[in-house]
Amino acid sequence: MHYPKALPLCLLLLISDASASFSPRSMMERAHKVALKHSRGLARDLRVAFGGAVVDERAQKGRRLIKRGEYCVAGPKAGLSGAHSGGGGAGVGGSVGSNGTSPASGSRPSATRGSTTTRTGTGAGASPTSASSPWTLVEEHSGSDFYNGWDFFIGADPTNGIVTYVDEGTGRNAGLLNVNSAGNALMRVETTPNVPNTRQSIRITTKSLFDGGLFVMDSIHMPTGCGTWPAFWTNGPNWPSGGEIDIVEGVHDYTNNQMTIHTDPGCRLSTTDAGSLKISGAVIGGQDCAAASTGNQGCGIRASASNSFGAAFNRNGGGVYAMQWDSTGVAVYFFPRDAIPADLTSNAPQPSSWGAPQARWPASGCNPFEFFKQHHVIFDTTLCGDWAAGVWSSAGVPGQDQSCAQRTGYPTCEAFVRANGASFNEAFWEVQYVKIFQEKQ
Repeated sequence: MHYPKALPLCLLLLISDASASFSPRSMMERAHKVALKHSRGLARDLRVAFGGAVVDERAQKGRRLIKRGEYCVAGPKAGLSGAHSGGGGAGVGGSVGSNGTSPASGSRPSATRGSTTTRTGTGAGASPTSASSPWTLVEEHSGSDFYNGWDFFIGADPTNGIVTYVDEGTGRNAGLLNVNSAGNALMRVETTPNVPNTRQSIRITTKSLFDGGLFVMDSIHMPTGCGTWPAFWTNGPNWPSGGEIDIVEGVHDYTNNQMTIHTDPGCRLSTTDAGSLKISGAVIGGQDCAAASTGNQGCGIRASASNSFGAAFNRNGGGVYAMQWDSTGVAVYFFPRDAIPADLTSNAPQPSSWGAPQARWPASGCNPFEFFKQHHVIFDTTLCGDWAAGVWSSAGVPGQDQSCAQRTGYPTCEAFVRANGASFNEAFWEVQYVKIFQEKQ
């Protein structure tokens, strides 16, 4: 991050005014008056002048960093943050607790908006956020520094997949992790011909935490093929108490994205009617979003677009996903490569002009700041696991006209994955950027 070498005007005024008298008491009084006069911009200017030494308090509250150890999951029954449940099958068990006293429906905690921008990318420079947009960019991952600002989840998959998630160094050395010549981040699955147990894979988690925002991801390619279960999602602490929002998710050869939320009891869709919800997708998981009463499945919505996931998404050059989490609820939008809004590419997003989202969970039935809190953003690719293994012999979902058991000739997902490394050449993410916006103060 680069800062101007010249001192900001506000700081110069402070220095100039304070130096008018050599009396320490007088100088302090004058400094205090000037600070009050310019308080609106002083914190920003001091931060610019001293290279970020002064940290904006609102940003600290809205985007708190945590240690990796606070996030790691010991096992699939741990009930801790990170136990991704999956939109299509039984997920990971966890204790279901109370959220305590909740705010009014749709109300937003006061300390949830970040006010500084963290850009970790070195790709094409982003345009300044337009004053007409209600959103401001606070974090960006792109280019050769894409992986800055992420923690690498290490170890076994909490959803019982047959992968071992590896650290950054191991991933780079194994050829599973890099940034290509186009400046896009790549995250692959191990393709060794035969493995005795698990294949290596990548799962990354933002260091930052968020309470609300607009989360935008531009992907050229996502993992696809029998045995795969990729996801781009956000997750809070003490699953499912902190809530989970699955933005991009599916298994095997699916072509239509499935978006799902998993919560504590009390979060519901008021209806299953797409017209009433003002969505383009279709409700497939019922109205109850609580993990405890739905076998961890939550309430899912399937996209109507057949190029929103998997091989069809990849053939179309990918596209952009945006998840909006604000006082109106939670919504997920998808834009194919040739239909990305100009306001989004110019960092001046106007969700109200985007038309119907693929999925929406209105605040009227699910308070977005009671059931979702302190979320990380996550990418992962697992193999088999609770969902993919559970539907290995199933067909009928868009893209899956023939079951993977029929297609591959293997009776189980695990047997196929362990014996067919070359089948996972398409099991990779290629991501142009992740951008996170917060509502303007």
